[in-house]
Amino acid sequence: MGYRLRYRLKWFRQRRGFGARAITLLAVTGILAFLSGCNQQVNEDPIKKLFPPPSNGISIGQPDYAPLRKQVEDYIATKNAKYGIYFKDLNSSAAFGINETTPMKAASTNKVLTVLYLNQRIVDGKLSWWNRVTYHGNLDYSSEGGILQVDAEEGQSYSLRVLANLSITLSDNIAHNMLFRYLGKDNIARYMESLGGQTVYPGGQNLTTARDLGVYMQAVWDFAKKNPEPGNRLIDDLANTIWDYGLPGLIPDQVQVAHKEGQIRAVANDYGIVYGLRPFILAVLSDGILDINQGFSYIAEISKMIYDYQQKL
Repeated sequence: MGYRLRYRLKWFRQRRGFGARAITLLAVTGILAFLSGCNQQVNEDPIKKLFPPPSNGISIGQPDYAPLRKQVEDYIATKNAKYGIYFKDLNSSAAFGINETTPMKAASTNKVLTVLYLNQRIVDGKLSWWNRVTYHGNLDYSSEGGILQVDAEEGQSYSLRVLANLSITLSDNIAHNMLFRYLGKDNIARYMESLGGQTVYPGGQNLTTARDLGVYMQAVWDFAKKNPEPGNRLIDDLANTIWDYGLPGLIPDQVQVAHKEGQIRAVANDYGIVYGLRPFILAVLSDGILDINQGFSYIAEISKMIYDYQQKL
């Protein structure tokens, strides 16, 4: 999945006045405004492409999401699994949830928080992308997920940038274990709580809620707006993972979806940002899934259901 960026055109209106002076003044003003607009276009911050203003004619008021919530609720009622769902419209901040505060297994969804915390530490000047972490098999090894399980050698070191990229794009467990150890579980947990997380490694378990995942993805959105360079990079990594079965599964290819999937036995999770005409956050946690591939296809159906509803508003 490549970049899914939308471009907006700037429209300029010509105004008519009365009298030659008024016409001349307005013409000069229009030319200056046009040249200024061209200069702004050339120097436009790339983050504006990721966070464009709403299109003309699209309301940013409070939509009625009661019908959509019922549609999603009726859909998951037909599935023999437990679900936690959270949705938020990023134009109006309207939101709804279904079992959104029920603690469920997080799986690899927690990797986003580790990498987001790393980004924040770098922005704060506490770390550098070129800092390196040494691999210790007895502490970091995992037999599941990624490429470091076959490439990493005892004592080999990797830059924070490499580990962050592998943690998101490949969901590499060893890369994440190395970052998690380097940054510190307690530090990451405090950061998650500072963002508004309520279910943060309770009893040391990797549990979360759909509501908390929604809060964390809002933090990714806010971080990218405030810090365009590292934020764009994080969004790009999330939008270009090798796992595209959940949220992006049925969304048109030209629509960017920045997301992170997670799966373990009987669990299929995904959460992220869908950059449609009305961008939205969606988090879907599921447990009791008999077929993981089928579980992600259900998430794709839910995502498409919400995307279609958003497009029609």
